Amino acid sequence: MIEETRKKTFLGFDFSTQRLKAVVIDEDYAVQQEADVEFDVDLPEFRTAGGVVRGEGRGEVTAPTLLWVKALDMVMDRLVVAGVDFSTIEALSGAAQQHGSVWWLKGSEAKLASLSGDQFLHTQLATCFAADSPVWMDSSTTADCKALEEAVGGPEELARVTGSRAYERFTGSQIRKMFRTRPRVYQNTERISLVSSFACSLFVGKIAPIDLSDGSGMNLLDIHTKKWHEQALQACGDETLASKLGDPVPTATVVSAICPYYVQRYGFRSDCKVVAFTGDNCSALAALRLRSGWVGLSLGTSDTLLLGLHSAAAPPAGHILVGPTSAPYMALLCFSNGSLTRQNHRDRLVGPSWEAFNDLLQATVRGNMGYMGIYYDTAEIVPRAAAGRWLQDAGGRPADKLAPQFEARALLEGQAVARRAHAEDMGFVLDPSSRVVATGGASVNTALLQIFADVFNTPVYVQDQHANAALLGAAIRAAEVWSSETGTKLTGSEPTMSPVASPYPDAERIYKPMLDRYRKIIENIPRLG
Repeated sequence: MIEETRKKTFLGFDFSTQRLKAVVIDEDYAVQQEADVEFDVDLPEFRTAGGVVRGEGRGEVTAPTLLWVKALDMVMDRLVVAGVDFSTIEALSGAAQQHGSVWWLKGSEAKLASLSGDQFLHTQLATCFAADSPVWMDSSTTADCKALEEAVGGPEELARVTGSRAYERFTGSQIRKMFRTRPRVYQNTERISLVSSFACSLFVGKIAPIDLSDGSGMNLLDIHTKKWHEQALQACGDETLASKLGDPVPTATVVSAICPYYVQRYGFRSDCKVVAFTGDNCSALAALRLRSGWVGLSLGTSDTLLLGLHSAAAPPAGHILVGPTSAPYMALLCFSNGSLTRQNHRDRLVGPSWEAFNDLLQATVRGNMGYMGIYYDTAEIVPRAAAGRWLQDAGGRPADKLAPQFEARALLEGQAVARRAHAEDMGFVLDPSSRVVATGGASVNTALLQIFADVFNTPVYVQDQHANAALLGAAIRAAEVWSSETGTKLTGSEPTMSPVASPYPDAERIYKPMLDRYRKIIENIPRLG
């Protein structure tokens, strides 16, 4: 078969909290095969619940690192059963849960370099890990967060330099806790990986570098210089920490060709490229292929905004990461009161029917006659605020209750206004080419999407592809980096999206004043520490 006509496919992995997923796409970016392993069900010997183990200490949450290795053995076998022809795979990449850390024992890199294709990975790497992996759910590092912020000049300075204030789940404070409470583990560690770079290491036969996008979710990386921040390193470890982390690389880096283990065991081509793995949110942004001025909107249990940014302002809330694609930076804003809060108030107002709830919306006008509401059923992340409910009438006066139709619209408009206000506070600027790209379970609700179109004064689209954006993004990044490296145009490189809502001509006149009102309301909401 001549080279130009040989079938070309691309492989993506997602090492998420509860399962490992894999997908193969072709040149059109159409899904060919998939496989997954659910940790609790398929690997009961590790005794996880929801993919993690909760420790005896307050807030401690870890995962057995070897669990992820054994899951990879299993998912590779399931890809074989699914009929994947590994000799057609030109490149692979992956995504992983963010912020988790992997602690490689001294001598581990030598074991990675000498893997035998006759044995499973997990039997060969069983003695490579100095400790279980702290993951993003861990909240046991409050004291370490405060110490890190103090060491670099306060939370605002840490946010300016690293893109975020100190958060318990972030890797820097987790490393500081390990250094402080388990010094022997720290000293016996050859390298510290993120879950993403750890997973990449399993494919390249050496400890893979941390990519800049996922690396900027550690509170250790200077997002302006793209290098480790010396004061943050000193606050979290000793003089060996920089060498334990290694030098970070751009997310679009080809780390190396796949290691011989996979050529021998599964029949991969020896020149199959392994593109740096990254964090799941970074990978989701890559899957949405957001351009400048576009907004990725994930409408799930919580709502997440993903934005491509040209510059990195110090975020008052949320996070700024180094961009995984062409935009220099990405903003990540997570709102804990998303679909679950919408559902709670739907049930309260009309019962378990979105159709009945949407009928309430139709009984009101855009702008809601000036009524506004903020609904936090649980503590909110952006802004960091306690649970509560705040209602106002058209004159800005507090209101005890509203008629059901006004409450329904106040809930949804308040959420959409909050998303736009905080995006603008991060430096996001709407322009005529802007669009909102919606994903997640609630993206099927066209009434909700119409409100977002009006509030953002820009069309809303939905993607016509795979529901798991992080997983699809991993395969797409592999394809696009391979395409760039080889100069080969791929037919799937243009995203396929469908418009589902467009703003009314008077949308900006109605909603722009509500942004200012929202900002004034939240000034008086009780904040969390």
